[in-house]
Amino acid sequence: MTQISSGSTPASTPKPRRPRPQVMRLTDAAAQRISELTQRADSEIVGLRVGVKNGGCAGQSYTVEYAHDIRPTDEVVEDKGVKILVDPKAVLFLLGTEMDYKADKMQAQFVFNNPNQISACGCGESVELRPAQIDG
Repeated sequence: MTQISSGSTPASTPKPRRPRPQVMRLTDAAAQRISELTQRADSEIVGLRVGVKNGGCAGQSYTVEYAHDIRPTDEVVEDKGVKILVDPKAVLFLLGTEMDYKADKMQAQFVFNNPNQISACGCGESVELRPAQIDG
């Protein structure tokens, strides 16, 4: 007669989680401009909130506004000494984006170098974005 041992099986070890990618990064010019805006704001702000909204001739546009608080669902990005807060609905559209600041004689604005951007309208005010492809 064969006996089968009911000994304990080794506990499975959870797989180590891979580091979470930073949603966005800033150029030196963008970080400097965010720092300037933060310092001279009329009320206390913790950084800039960045998101994506529907609208415009290409379908979507980037949003940038003062952030007076950090919401529990915000993705907080700290880069070069400043904070940007990313709207959770925009994370997949902004993953891998570099935020820059450009100024010339006619305009000054934040510019998004986004690998998820498919196209943009002629005036540059709106874009078409696809969610980032995440390798699992």
